[in-house]
Amino acid sequence: MIITGPKGAAGRRFRRPHVVVLGNEKGGSGKSTTAMHLIVALLREGYKVGSLDLDARQGSLSRFIANRAENGLELPMSRHVRLEQSALDSVAAAREDEKQRFDATLAEMADCDFVVIDTPGSDSNLSRLGHARADTLVTPLNDSFLDLDLLARVDSEGLKIRGPSTYAEMVWEQKKRRALTDGGSIDWIVMRNRLASLDARNKRRIGKLVEDLARRIGFRLAPGFSERVVFRELFPRGLTLLDLADAGTTLTLSHVAARQELRGLLDVIGLPKPEEGEGQERRWTEPAALPNS
Repeated sequence: MIITGPKGAAGRRFRRPHVVVLGNEKGGSGKSTTAMHLIVALLREGYKVGSLDLDARQGSLSRFIANRAENGLELPMSRHVRLEQSALDSVAAAREDEKQRFDATLAEMADCDFVVIDTPGSDSNLSRLGHARADTLVTPLNDSFLDLDLLARVDSEGLKIRGPSTYAEMVWEQKKRRALTDGGSIDWIVMRNRLASLDARNKRRIGKLVEDLARRIGFRLAPGFSERVVFRELFPRGLTLLDLADAGTTLTLSHVAARQELRGLLDVIGLPKPEEGEGQERRWTEPAALPNS
């Protein structure tokens, strides 16, 4: 599925698209909701945005964007692609097929200012390809020891970190891969999602563990979203918190609080600004080929 949106603001140029990846090897962490809000926030700033759904089996981001295109409102849209896993039998051939289609998709989005990529809640070749291209990696993390286990191995009392866990190790591998490929770096941001409203004991303990882990393996922390019904209500219409005025929706206190959370997240992520100037040409070079997984 490909949906083409409007061009970005005149005079704004990047050397190449800035790639933002939403990643976490666990479903239900809020990746697709966060991805859609980042996409709309960038579109409403006048940027040209590409979006890529690597979680084709679940396809939450793709359905969100399809709902948005069909709701009858004139809303800013990203150029969207849903990339399926390869159907080839050979593992090596399937990986090469996915790599070629992934690289071709990014090349087609060369004129975008940003590309936002939603990844599956499991380890896969497509997920690793996406992570290795990230300029900014955002990892939503539900506030529970079960979710924390993907980032770190914790002692039986839940007080000390024994070492990085499966997802953190995968991200570290992709950071090294990116550095070897083109000398680039990945700005990794972990956002604590669905925080309880009460200052519970587990909330404080998880907060301390995540802060310790951030210092040890090198990611930044950002505030995430509370558990709000509003996100589930907006999904069928393809709307985000930033679209409520266009949809003629009267803001409630819950909407206002959720928009403040979104603003706090965007402030911490701090996505780069493009170069300014009418006479500047977009300078795009093909990304260096990634080594095979």
